[in-house]
Amino acid sequence: MADDVLTWLLDSDPALRWQVERDLAGEPEPVWRATRARVATEGWGARLLALQDPDGQWAGGAFFPKVDGEVQWPAEGEGQPWTATTWSLAALRDWGCDPAALADTADRLAQNCTWEYDDLPYWGGEVDVCINANTLASGVWLGVDVEALAAWFPAHQLDDGGWNCEWVEGTTRSSVHSTLNAVRGLLADEVATGGSDELRAARHRGEEHLLARRLTRRLSSGAMLEPCLVPPTAPSRWRYDVLRALDHLRSASLLDGTDPDPRAADAVELLRAGRQPDGRWLQGPVQPGAVWFPVDVPEGSPRGG
Repeated sequence: MADDVLTWLLDSDPALRWQVERDLAGEPEPVWRATRARVATEGWGARLLALQDPDGQWAGGAFFPKVDGEVQWPAEGEGQPWTATTWSLAALRDWGCDPAALADTADRLAQNCTWEYDDLPYWGGEVDVCINANTLASGVWLGVDVEALAAWFPAHQLDDGGWNCEWVEGTTRSSVHSTLNAVRGLLADEVATGGSDELRAARHRGEEHLLARRLTRRLSSGAMLEPCLVPPTAPSRWRYDVLRALDHLRSASLLDGTDPDPRAADAVELLRAGRQPDGRWLQGPVQPGAVWFPVDVPEGSPRGG
């Protein structure tokens, strides 16, 4: 990596900087851990923590904002709002915020937060695969006992090895979006708790579903997955892209003690092809919707996240 690109990446919010120090700059662990500790007190992390409601939520709701208990559904064309509790927790978790900085948030959410779907309790999840995967990852991050939610995943895995958020509508064919979110949630649970043979097998089946498609292609026709989302976008939130899939597989291989799967090579090459002559990648298509504050650049600009 060119020195100017590395310098550019290091001149960033602590939420990004600690990862650059660890993964690219080769800094000793005490250095990047000290930077990571600043996430809760500086920059994006501190700013988002300050926006938390007294009852533990963000924007008054689980998945959508609420005002006086009324869900604020987005108008047509506005896009999904990204300000409610689920997305705020996911952001803090992804940025490496110390869960201790959230104090008794988990208990407050257990008492005060319910899903827009059937008013179900927050830490029990609901019916959407991607929502449940995010909730599982946030739960183990905050030390919540969410093993009942973890068991939901093998029970709702489809015959082709993946998952689809539209299973409640009768869909029996998996989605790469839903499947990637599911295996990411299961991996987070396994790292935190040790997992179980059943959960590990479900994760491996989901990863095999993605790898059988070489992370990039439809199994039936060989056509490029639509969308593959190259260049990737930050934040990616629930969407599938090859960078997010590769990042998961790297973490899974490290946990499992296995070599990288050669079927991921196409995704690596596709990602490399997006690198600009100056060593940067450009921001991909940004999802519309209300945010607390922007954390990356507009589409088409050189990105550092």
